[in-house]
Amino acid sequence: MEFLLEPLSYDFMVRAIITTALAAVVCAVLSCWLVLIGWSLMGDAVSHAVLPGVVLAYIVGAPFALGALVFALIAVTLIGVVRNTSRVKEDAAIGIVFTSLFALGLVLISVTPSQTDLNHIIFGNLLGVSIPDLIQVLVLGVVAFAILILKRRDLTLYAFDPTHAHAIGLSPKRLGALLLGLLALTSVVALQTVGVVLVVAMLIIPGATAYLLTDRFSRMLVIAPVVSAVCSIAGIYFSYYLDTASGAMVVLTQGAVFAVVYLFSPRQGLIGTRLAKARRKKAAALQVA
Repeated sequence: MEFLLEPLSYDFMVRAIITTALAAVVCAVLSCWLVLIGWSLMGDAVSHAVLPGVVLAYIVGAPFALGALVFALIAVTLIGVVRNTSRVKEDAAIGIVFTSLFALGLVLISVTPSQTDLNHIIFGNLLGVSIPDLIQVLVLGVVAFAILILKRRDLTLYAFDPTHAHAIGLSPKRLGALLLGLLALTSVVALQTVGVVLVVAMLIIPGATAYLLTDRFSRMLVIAPVVSAVCSIAGIYFSYYLDTASGAMVVLTQGAVFAVVYLFSPRQGLIGTRLAKARRKKAAALQVA
């Protein structure tokens, strides 16, 4: 009990745990669609492209979330424009836009006089989350989560069969735009916890882990946030007792769980499937004997 309760005696640890759990759940739910559609690179692009928006928001004294959201939407729009108005394919357009905007953010950081370390935008500042930051994450997270849950059937149909979605009166373009908007909003939520660089991990790893554990999308929407939240809280505890970077430890914990699932998942695991196959062969041989 002392092991569990000691970190909770510090207010900054409590805020860190609550903020990370909120961000982990929202990112994990969205990651199910990103993995299913194949938009992992898009998540990477949006999470990096918000950097100049955050720096500009700091310069003018505006909320970080506002600047990040604006540049996330700008990134999505630019990717669509380049893809639709040139011979450049989507993956190349994503790479061009997100690397250019990320570089712009780094340049802005290098020339912006500041009494605070702006590098926490890149690498996260989980243990420095304030009450206003927590409220901001809570509000944005609830909005993103509510929209995902309310539109989950339409978004799922769009992910599996956009043609059928169009045939029953849904607009695949609008659903795609909605998903991209939610991606932008969710990136802003996770930005407060793990920073720009590690946001992409929280947007991909939980969905990929759940994808290896079940063939039903409805179960993915439960498994991914549960695994992500547990890993996030465990990562913070590890960082406290091992004296390591909190945001990086959260992502490392999620990565470790994915590695275990990748190896030992009964249906999809590299080792688990071979063991199951060996057991079936042995059972068949015993029946014949």
